[in-house]
Amino acid sequence: MRHTLCGIAAAVALMLGGPAHAEHKPADPSVYVTHSISVGGAVEHPLQLSVEALREFPQHAVREVGLICQSGANMGKLENFKGVRLRDILEKAVLASSGHNSVKSMAIIATASDHYKAVFSWAELFNSEIGDGVMVFFEKDGKALGDEEGRIAMVSMKDTRTGPRHVKWLQSIEVRKLAE
Repeated sequence: MRHTLCGIAAAVALMLGGPAHAEHKPADPSVYVTHSISVGGAVEHPLQLSVEALREFPQHAVREVGLICQSGANMGKLENFKGVRLRDILEKAVLASSGHNSVKSMAIIATASDHYKAVFSWAELFNSEIGDGVMVFFEKDGKALGDEEGRIAMVSMKDTRTGPRHVKWLQSIEVRKLAE
């Protein structure tokens, strides 16, 4: 089942496209900085969340997360950051489901202002340990994130390769139903 879900998420990511952050280093990252994220799609309560609004969610401090790219190469670390679980944000937005099992065919797409995308399945976020480690973060070392990550970013800390789902300049979170 897990391999099927990962395969679905990978297929959706390929269909959605978007540049890879590791290959896409802008001369001026400030052009990508976002100050809020939208949460929409198949949700009952669309949200627009600023950093201040994110601070109202339960906070989680993280000491260190290694960033490993898709090839397995070490890209460095994220250290001493603070944020909220993506799952908590989605619970506030309330996933729009037509029945008990309809959530199982939902994908959650996190998009950056440079069009980079990361995809999660409902099962990953709500029915596995991965969901405990998907963080939307806004603070590093007690300060707002710099232009190189934007004011709001995201990382999936429990992935074996954390780099592919490290989303700098987070702009939106969209819930999509993949099947009826």
